[in-house]
Amino acid sequence: MSANPPLAGLVDHLFRHAAGEMVAVLARLLGPARLDLAEEAVQDALLRALQTWPFAGVPDNPRGWLFQVARNRALDHLRHETMSREALQWPAGIVDLAQRGAGSFGDEALAMMFMCCDPALGHAAHIALTLKLVSGFSVEEIADASLERAPAVAQRLVRAKREIRERRLALEIPLPRELAARLESVLEVMYLLFNEGYAAHGGESLVRADLCDEAIRLARLLAGNPQTDRPAVEALLALMLLQRSRLPARVDALGDLTLLADQDRSRWDRGLVEAGLRHLERAAVGTEISPYHIEAAIAAHHATARDAASTDWPTIRRLYDDLVAQKPSPVVALNRAVAVAMAEGPEVGIRALERIGDDPALAQYHLLPAVRAGLERRAGRRPEALRHYHAALALRCSAPERRFLERQIAEIEDELSRAAPQ
Repeated sequence: MSANPPLAGLVDHLFRHAAGEMVAVLARLLGPARLDLAEEAVQDALLRALQTWPFAGVPDNPRGWLFQVARNRALDHLRHETMSREALQWPAGIVDLAQRGAGSFGDEALAMMFMCCDPALGHAAHIALTLKLVSGFSVEEIADASLERAPAVAQRLVRAKREIRERRLALEIPLPRELAARLESVLEVMYLLFNEGYAAHGGESLVRADLCDEAIRLARLLAGNPQTDRPAVEALLALMLLQRSRLPARVDALGDLTLLADQDRSRWDRGLVEAGLRHLERAAVGTEISPYHIEAAIAAHHATARDAASTDWPTIRRLYDDLVAQKPSPVVALNRAVAVAMAEGPEVGIRALERIGDDPALAQYHLLPAVRAGLERRAGRRPEALRHYHAALALRCSAPERRFLERQIAEIEDELSRAAPQ
């Protein structure tokens, strides 16, 4: 046994980084119908660690210790169901799980990921199951990430697990002929997970680095497996790494929003930028160009610009044209309007916004009036900017975004007051 490090932090780290892998391996051994047993066994192992490690010390291989305890807990339960240890068909090479090193459960985690994203389960279940079973998130954490109530998330998970049992879904990486369609759902879940971490839609924080890092971890699992390493995977991984590099500069010391043009670029993580560019280069294999390729190229232009003034907005605008053609959506069209404004001026950007202003999908999206307000302000129309900022403030957004909008309103009101005849 090693000296006892700060126990709560160690167990929390293991829970976040190993619980999903342990559940995936146990479920592979026990069968998907016994997902609940796999989760309970892992929870029991973590609880036992909290109870025994303060007195006995932390094992030299804490992950292996946890896995063996979880495995034995599952076997004890099965014995009570009259199944003997010998009745279980343990795959060769997995009996001594304590000897498996960190990160050696990648295939099981990938299999779990694909099962969680089975088309039969529905989109909302894909996200909840992946976060719970692959990433080890609690119901409360999933509710926070999806801006839902915890009981609703819990019920969704119960229904999804019942579907898994009733449909007897396989816990395996799909065959090559089925992989492309299934992979699309897996990548979408990762993309949504990352975006919620990069720009939370509610709550007290603008960014949640834990969600971004978990999405990157899952993408790296895909990129590291020859069966699942496809150009779209590399492109999405590149996009997330490039975006993640800017996270330290997106908020200031008080947690307030800092716009891209105002960010301190010395705080960008250049190691992540270089890694993102490498994966973008790997994505350029064959003829496939996915939306992730285009978004990663846009992110690369931002990441490699020396400063805000050096940004190649005309090229970024053309890339957004390509993205709108391949992945038409109101949010992409909104981002394109920003690029148009930066490349051709605020008036042209406003006209682009007007063409999408009536889209019902953007009716409750605070960034539509917020972007319009910023462009009206650039065009010198302060009263119009003020009206649109107030409209944005009336819609749901995170606390840092709300404070940003309030600051803009205060600045414009001060400008109008000083400009008024005395």
